[in-house]
Amino acid sequence: MRAAMERITDYKVIVIGSGPAGCTAAIYLSRANLAPLVLEGLQPGGQLTITTDVENYPGFPDGILGPKLMDLMRQQAERFGAVFKMEQVESVQLIGHPFTITTDSHIYECESLIVAAGASAMQIGLPSEKALQGFGVSYCATCDGFFFKNKEIVVVGGGDSAMEEATFLTKFASKVTVVHRREELRASKIMQDRARGNPKIQFILNSTVDEVIGTKEGGITSLKLRNLKSNDVTDFATQGLFVAIGHTPNTQVYAGQLELDERGYICLRHPHSTATNIQGVFACGDAVDHVYRQAVTAAGTGCMAALDCEKWLTHERITERWDLPVGEEDRD
Repeated sequence: MRAAMERITDYKVIVIGSGPAGCTAAIYLSRANLAPLVLEGLQPGGQLTITTDVENYPGFPDGILGPKLMDLMRQQAERFGAVFKMEQVESVQLIGHPFTITTDSHIYECESLIVAAGASAMQIGLPSEKALQGFGVSYCATCDGFFFKNKEIVVVGGGDSAMEEATFLTKFASKVTVVHRREELRASKIMQDRARGNPKIQFILNSTVDEVIGTKEGGITSLKLRNLKSNDVTDFATQGLFVAIGHTPNTQVYAGQLELDERGYICLRHPHSTATNIQGVFACGDAVDHVYRQAVTAAGTGCMAALDCEKWLTHERITERWDLPVGEEDRD
């Protein structure tokens, strides 16, 4: 039986998540003298920590390693007073104030909360896939497509995201092969037609990836593909694997309290705010965004959440800024 955990009431604001959204929120909150606690979760730094080179984040003309970028963001937040703890949120109580956040180590109380828990790319589930993440296995075409110029690559998936990724990757790759486990693609007709009309894209249906062959030093050399009708396994030469079978927002712990859409993403009250259905709770990053899913857009919404949170704490706890007359929003 677990011993009683310490209850901590030192932090007015808690940020859940330490990716670009959470770190940016922490920077802004810290500069507003709110000294937030950032609960990092099981993957400190978020999805960028499994990305090698990041070449599309502004300010780094020569690119930067994903883990290094997140380390710099964390250092910047800590410089202004943010506190980071590698604890995983197990449950939350958001009905009434103060809010209660229970982690694997402590119980925290806070007046305001920013949820920047991110989303996780769905994986095939192979040990070899996990071992080669960032070394030929990718979950983001716009992030990593540039590194596969003139290479032959595989995209796994059959939905709109897979067709979009495959089409985008033809800007760089010499050939893109879409592998899907069913006879028919799940993508919308317009997305299917666009992909099928691209001469660089080929399709292997009724098939799954059984194993990824390669090394961290030399990258991917081939995949073992299993035909689900014949059960035959063949070697398929390729230099990259993009998995596009969807994302899962890390929001399960908030279900029943925060309003979620049918896919589990947190619903915001207004397009120009990060406020959720609960007063004092704000959300940002990939836990909200299923469209762009970029580090720079996540950072932008982290900034918005921090500004919304600060305003809520210091201006009579009003989040309905959009109800003010046009031009009145900034008149304090």
